[in-house]
Formats: sequence, structure tokens, C-alpha cells
Amino acid sequence: MDSSFFTKNPSGKLPVFQNGAHIIFDTIEMIQYIERIAVVSAGADENSFSNREVVEWMQKIQEWNPKFFTLSHIPEKYRLAVSKFIRRVVIARMAESPDLASAYHRKLKEAYETEDKLKNPEVLKRSKEHLIRLLEEVETKLSETSYLGGEEFSMADTMLIPVLARLVLLNLEDEYISSRPNIAEYWIMVQQRPSYKKVIGKYFNGWRRYKTLIKTWCFVRFRSLLRKF
Repeated sequence: MDSSFFTKNPSGKLPVFQNGAHIIFDTIEMIQYIERIAVVSAGADENSFSNREVVEWMQKIQEWNPKFFTLSHIPEKYRLAVSKFIRRVVIARMAESPDLASAYHRKLKEAYETEDKLKNPEVLKRSKEHLIRLLEEVETKLSETSYLGGEEFSMADTMLIPVLARLVLLNLEDEYISSRPNIAEYWIMVQQRPSYKKVIGKYFNGWRRYKTLIKTWCFVRFRSLLRKF
């Protein structure tokens, strides 16, 4: 919510990738940009870039917006407390940076609209149905190949893994992962990857998830009590 971030991205949304003066907001564009740097640095040929099938999978995964699905599975007490905290932060930053008032106002409006949409059963239903369609398609694909893009790990997998990790974090593994044998087997396999352990497992595997969540909740509560927004 800092003004320095809003200057880079007036929407005030993550992710944002900056390399020098080059700033990217779209997840797929970021992945492809980093991939190009890695391929060129390694001296590999153009065949090393993600093929059309991989990109199509990336687009399918990105089309599902996890926002409302995720928030609807968070206990209301915590969700409302964090939502209120975020609104107060936005208001405080708006006062500090009047030149960015319009951007902060849009962010504040978005926060209120999110709360309204969470009260709409149809919005939540559409999000859940979209997720189920995506997982069914993934399940079918994984019955044919080890990974989404074939027999080798690809950039499509780097986008799918966080979706599965999110479901586990929400305690929905039995309903959405274990009930699909190919995805369940895939999930066990990808958790063994060093990159998973470093980026996700380090913070959310086993007891670590509680440490991460408690740390976050305490941060919000203490800042709210001290009115340090």
C-alpha cells in the first residue's frame, strides 16, 4: 500500500515485477520474461522456450480468479478484521500522498465492492464451478502425461502448484485434490521439488503454516491496536 508501490502500479495489486526501468504486471508475461533471461543466459536455443500448449495451460490457470473462492473459505471473523485493517491502511496512505488520492480511492472502492460480492451466492458459485472445471481438465491431462506440458516440468506447472497449495492451505485438500487420483499423485511428486520446498513448503508445510498465519494475524492485530496504519 506504500506510495512507492502505487507509483509503479496504480492498481495497487500484486504481482509486480521490475527489472531496471522495465515493469510488468501480468503473471504470464513475468514468467515468460524471466524464462527468456534464463534461456539466453544459459546459451540455449529457442526450442527451450515454453511451447504453445504450455502457454495455453498458463492462460487457463490465470483465467480462474481465486480471490472470492479464497475469501469465502476464511472464517468471517478474521476476514472482516483484515478487510477493515486494509481499508484503514489505504485511508492513511491516501492522506500521506494526496497526489495519489485517485489511485487509493479506487483501491478503497474495490475493498468495499469485494465485501459486497462475497455476500452474493452467485459470485461464489461461479468461482467454485470455474475451479472445478479447471481441475477436471487438469485431471484428464495428468492421466496422459506426468506434467501439464508433457513429460517434463514446465512453466504451466509453476502456475498450477500455487493453486493446489492454496487449496491445501484452506483445508480443502480432500475435496479438491485427494478426490482426483492423478492430481493427488502429481501433488505428492511436485512437493519433492527443491523449488517448492524453498518457495512454498518453507512457509506452509505442516506446522509451518500455523506459524506463518499466526505471525500474519498478530501483525494485523498489533498494528490495529496501536493504530499504526
